[in-house]
Amino acid sequence: MRVIALVLAIAIGVLEADGHKVTNYREDRTTMVHLFEWKWNDIAKECEDFLAPRGYAGVQVSPIQENVVIGKRPWYERYQPISYEWTTRSGTEKEFRSMVKRCNKVGVRIYVDILLNHMSGNHENAKGTGGSKANTFKLHYPAVPYNQTNFHKICGINNYQDANNVRNCELVGLHDLDQSQEYVREMIVTMMNKAVDAGVAGFRVDAAKHMWPKDLKNIYSRVKNVSVEQGLPNNSRPFIFQEVIDYGGEAISKYEYNEFAAVTEFKYGSELSNAFLGRNQLKWLANWGEAWGLLPRSDALVFIDNHDTQRSNGDTPITYKNSKLYKMAVAFMLAHPYGIPRVMSSFDFSDFEKGPPADSKGNIISPKINEDNTCGNGWICEHRWRQIYNMVSFRNYVRDEPKVSFWWDNGNYQISFCRGKKGFIAINADKVDLKQKLTVCLPAGVYCDIISGEVGKDGKCTGKSVIVDRKGQADVVIGVGEEDGVLAIYGGAKAS
Repeated sequence: MRVIALVLAIAIGVLEADGHKVTNYREDRTTMVHLFEWKWNDIAKECEDFLAPRGYAGVQVSPIQENVVIGKRPWYERYQPISYEWTTRSGTEKEFRSMVKRCNKVGVRIYVDILLNHMSGNHENAKGTGGSKANTFKLHYPAVPYNQTNFHKICGINNYQDANNVRNCELVGLHDLDQSQEYVREMIVTMMNKAVDAGVAGFRVDAAKHMWPKDLKNIYSRVKNVSVEQGLPNNSRPFIFQEVIDYGGEAISKYEYNEFAAVTEFKYGSELSNAFLGRNQLKWLANWGEAWGLLPRSDALVFIDNHDTQRSNGDTPITYKNSKLYKMAVAFMLAHPYGIPRVMSSFDFSDFEKGPPADSKGNIISPKINEDNTCGNGWICEHRWRQIYNMVSFRNYVRDEPKVSFWWDNGNYQISFCRGKKGFIAINADKVDLKQKLTVCLPAGVYCDIISGEVGKDGKCTGKSVIVDRKGQADVVIGVGEEDGVLAIYGGAKAS
């Protein structure tokens, strides 16, 4: 009996360790999108009209906590909570609950960007988006309620070689909560459980690096299983992916966090951007993954850019502003089996502080949907670019092929590979045309390149056609001057 008890204890421990790494996606879907600063009603409609039909698995939404209102309404005001009420520029609690229900109904899961590390910084006469008030200078947040005893002593983060400084001091002046306190943990767990009861499938935990792993592990363990009533998997834990910025060389490591939940792998987008910007030959991506110092693939939430790195003062990744290279990098991400991918969906910005498109009263303006599926009204909507949403379909189709096969490169910036016998991609980031007979691994037939077009209603290709012979080979051509530097075909895009 003692042996059986020990085995059960070990099994439960393994399940708990891995429980927050399960995405809760529908089995046939693989990719989430970050609809940065979208309104709840607009997200609900997008789930029904576009995301579900195009095979997207989930949406990361902006923070739901009431935030302090800041003068010119910069994007970062959403990351300065004043209470745990659910009234923001994106909408009311009622609208949020309705959105979650509508998205779940069509199989698109919702993941909340949640703020556990801190409250707001100091603001005169601080008032929130829902009308809550606070005396931020005295660390008094009556709408939670929190007072100065619930925070770490005021000090600024100034030494990333000191884990205590990073975790116990204030990140850019944001008042730092003490998650070791039982009262603070109770407030946080209550808020997270309320979101789970509303039907969310998981959380993106902001600034996880600035909290102690043991405190986060305790908090996560007390969060409820996801809602079966809203169609989520039975006995499943919320999917949690933690923001831990780790490029190496600091006191805090991403490997302190991936034991008990997934982690955002920042090196992923940085290294791929370096490659596609010509700083590192694409041929070296032949062993892309853990060999590059990345997290184990099942622990890593991966992306080319996010709302923070787009605005980085240093070496920014590729973004929508370099659209051809960006589409190439995203195509590689979605074709390659490593990690859990997230697509970015931005609004246009020209300076660091610019918030989402809004009217003169500060109300967010809804995206305008154009006839070609793209967006207007100041919204970029990368997730609606043909080259990206078709690659989401590609990834869904090849999802059960875990390895890259038949890797080819020209010794420089041209590469191609297969995903089993289901899909093939070629990329040309070189300064010369790619013209090569390559093994594409698919059965003989005519396939539609899903980058330049797709399968039309008449069964013919609206873009390039690729003829695959009986040996599973095809002539692949990507000219330097073409609009796109990628060609991709898969079994679900065969011409009739």
